[in-house]
Amino acid sequence: MNELTARGAKIVINDWLLLKPEENLLIVTSERHLDEAKVLKIYAKKIGVSVDIMLVEKSGKKVGIYFDKNDRIFDPYDAIIGATEYSLVTTLAAKRAIELGKKYVSLPLSTNNGVSMLAFDFMTENTEISKIKANLLMQNIRGSSKIYVSTELGTDLHLSMKGRKPGFFNGNVEDGGGFSSSSIEVYIPIVETATNGILVLDGSYGYIGKVETPFKITFEDGKIVNIENSKSGKILKDYLESFDDARMYYGAEFGIGLNSKSICKGDCYIEDESAYGTFHIGLGRNFALGGQHDASGHFDLVAHNADIYFDNRHIVDKGKVTIQSVYF
Repeated sequence: MNELTARGAKIVINDWLLLKPEENLLIVTSERHLDEAKVLKIYAKKIGVSVDIMLVEKSGKKVGIYFDKNDRIFDPYDAIIGATEYSLVTTLAAKRAIELGKKYVSLPLSTNNGVSMLAFDFMTENTEISKIKANLLMQNIRGSSKIYVSTELGTDLHLSMKGRKPGFFNGNVEDGGGFSSSSIEVYIPIVETATNGILVLDGSYGYIGKVETPFKITFEDGKIVNIENSKSGKILKDYLESFDDARMYYGAEFGIGLNSKSICKGDCYIEDESAYGTFHIGLGRNFALGGQHDASGHFDLVAHNADIYFDNRHIVDKGKVTIQSVYF
């Protein structure tokens, strides 16, 4: 067993999921990540937990469709880890599990460098510190209606969070009310038809990896209506077209990364979106985040060094959160 992978598995089981001996756990994974699931199982069994592993079919980025059609599949379990290649957290099955008070940790294990996500250093971020950061940020944006984002590269984006509540992930299910993700961030299920303007993407595009050359993405009434005709832009265009689902073009989440141990370099989807100094626009399904949009998947577009305003209050300055002259 790889020492760093074991370290990450222990964090998930002991520090994030907070399992108790009388609970039963389901680990949902794929053939590609079965070895990692087995390591997670080893640490869960040490607590005395009953553990099942469920292998999903090779359905790729549309894996979530099965868990929409079978929304009661998690009912027999007290705790669930979604340890597949792609996130299951926005599916109806995950939404139901969370509403029923079960523990759910989203652990999409997709990486682009051949290293297990469990072995990445960002997994060791202190959950207490990240909780303090997230709560301070949410106190200052809760109740806002408008979000404005700009960058020196040309991002000029207007979004709406009217009537929507921000939340945060830091791994720990107690902090997340039973539900959390390995991505350490504050998230907002934005109004799905109200994003307008230009996003210049210079970080990463979800599971695909690093953006080599920044390019423009234009939103109108929530939907992507144009992607700059460049080599980097074509990668995103082809990826979106592969879903064959017009609903995937809608912005449904706005997130601010808070993990100071993460670096957005395209090696790991979760590390990219949680890196401090970044923000992301989540495309597609957002049910479990508190939104109302359905789609056949969900992934994030990550960018750097933004100025972010909530109802004209300057909350993020060139990627750094600043609240009442306090930076973190």
